Amino acid sequence: MRALKKLLLSLFLLTSLSFARASEVSVFAAVSLTDALKEIAANYMKTSGDKITFNFAASNTLVTQIKVGAPADIFFSADEAKMDDLEKEKLVGKATRKDLLSNSLVIVAFASDLEQKLASGKDLAGPKFKKIALGQPESVPAGIYAKEYLQKIGIWDQLTGHIVPCESVRTALAAVETGNVDAGIVYKTDALSTPKVAVIYEVPVAEGPAIAYPVAIVDHPAIGPIGPQMAHHVAVQKFYDYLSTPDALKVFEKYGFLTKK
Repeated sequence: MRALKKLLLSLFLLTSLSFARASEVSVFAAVSLTDALKEIAANYMKTSGDKITFNFAASNTLVTQIKVGAPADIFFSADEAKMDDLEKEKLVGKATRKDLLSNSLVIVAFASDLEQKLASGKDLAGPKFKKIALGQPESVPAGIYAKEYLQKIGIWDQLTGHIVPCESVRTALAAVETGNVDAGIVYKTDALSTPKVAVIYEVPVAEGPAIAYPVAIVDHPAIGPIGPQMAHHVAVQKFYDYLSTPDALKVFEKYGFLTKK
């Protein structure tokens, strides 16, 4: 009987370790975080034994997906409002929410069309800019921030007929990359990701909107103390914690993000 108990205990421990090694953490993240998070995850997976998977999209799209039950473990938003929405619905752990990053806006143009940098953002109201791409200004964080900035400098009403709303900041960037618009307003981090666009104006941080990237663990049903669910829970917590480490923050900074240390 004692030998049988030892055998069963050994099988249980082996099974638990197997589950721990096989844990897969699903991160739903704003598309502007794509390049930085992929590098961070690659570094993390080399030593953790866990697999990190991503769903990158506009933050408003991700919120909709999480609300209908999409299997997210961590949500990394490009603005506070989207996280507020999930917190109100009790879909993220309030105690795990923290503002980890910031960003800034830039005005970009197709690189081969570049003639001269703008003296100010108000120059977008000039006759040269007939089509200006930005994220959907009513729902996509980058578009909301861009609209806020254009309103602040007093030219939003002049530009409404020239705005090309896009489903995400990367879609707005692509419109500039292909030369389908005369300019675009995107995050500085996105502009740095491609040689096909040129920054023609950097919005000063003090002049632009307050951009925040909050991250939180998505709430799941209560789990037991042992077994694969607990192993998964531990894996989620570990990667969430890793995002705030100096190694991860260095990668975010490499891609142009402002970190909140």
